[in-house]
Amino acid sequence: MPTYDIITIGGGLAGSSLAKAMAEHGARVLVLESTTEFKDRVRGEQMTSWGAAEARELGIYDLLVSTCANEMKFWAMFIMQAQVDHRDLIATSESGMPNLGFFHPEMQGALIRAAEEAGAEVRRGARVTNVEPGSPARVTVQNGNGDETIDAGLVVACDGRSSPSRAWAGFETNHERDRMQIAGIFFENMNIPPDTARHVVSPMRNAQTLLFPSGNGRVRSYVASWKKPGAPRFSGDADIPKYIEESISLGLPPEVFEGAEPAGPLATFDGADTWVAHPYQNGVALIGDAAAASDPNWGQGLSLTLRDVRELRDQLLANGDPEIAGNAYAEAHDRYYADLRALEDVITDLFFEPGPEADMRRGRILAGGPDALPEMANLQNGPGHQPVGAELRRRVLGDA
Repeated sequence: MPTYDIITIGGGLAGSSLAKAMAEHGARVLVLESTTEFKDRVRGEQMTSWGAAEARELGIYDLLVSTCANEMKFWAMFIMQAQVDHRDLIATSESGMPNLGFFHPEMQGALIRAAEEAGAEVRRGARVTNVEPGSPARVTVQNGNGDETIDAGLVVACDGRSSPSRAWAGFETNHERDRMQIAGIFFENMNIPPDTARHVVSPMRNAQTLLFPSGNGRVRSYVASWKKPGAPRFSGDADIPKYIEESISLGLPPEVFEGAEPAGPLATFDGADTWVAHPYQNGVALIGDAAAASDPNWGQGLSLTLRDVRELRDQLLANGDPEIAGNAYAEAHDRYYADLRALEDVITDLFFEPGPEADMRRGRILAGGPDALPEMANLQNGPGHQPVGAELRRRVLGDA
């Protein structure tokens, strides 16, 4: 018998949520988390309505709200300074759920504690140096006494977009065409309504800016743009004034930043998707960004992560054999991720593709108001709610 039923490599949203869920059903689970303290860095901190529904299904929604998460019940959308929509997310989303905003380190801390309380073993500061697929699968961990090899019936890699475990286990990574970039920073003492996400699109600039409150005046701010010549990239404290200036020039009122204090790093990242086809093989499963990192411009990554966790949990509980469960999870993942990527792809081209033809198309579609673009609502409803491929492009963009 392997030492553990499941080892998760990573103790963030994916690893801790899965560990908690499976430990509650009696599985022997080990969580290997490389950090001894969760720290702030620029990443996703907004969860869509369909992601909140996944959190509810996993039994972590109330935990998040009681420890770290702020419920955003409305989505205010602007084209520059003109408001074009104020969507009631609870009333209009299929799940009837709000969005969530939270400070990522607080979320990670709450979930890894919950995993340990559920019976999972947690090791902090555990540096994984190799993953060996097989039956059992093996993980090599570096510790003070040298390397330790640990067996498990299933190894689940949750170690992010640049996952080293993915490469060690022999998965091939695919890359989307490179179009978008996104910058972000965390602010404190920002005076905006805590129950409303603010989304400002500047079509003529091929850019957008977003504000997601996490409660108590704390807000994660983003600026995203098409990667055309001259598109600014922001990094470090010296660029914060330029970042704020850019946010205002894209349509945010200057008073939003009056009294707001930067409270974290500023950085810019490329937005292109990376993914693995069929993220399971021979005792090793990939979930979260290790399986598929979606373009952060559309805020689907956290929701996609929880869908992975819930799908893998359900398959493991329905099938005692990790091989059967892993393959069933991977087949489902391929379907819902492909749907999501197709939706993001067409909305990205609609809002941000440069050029006179794209400008004319954008103006024609956006003139119809929010009801002319139901696909925006499907970003809140999740994958599986619209046609994909050529049919989707014809419906949204009018492509031949």
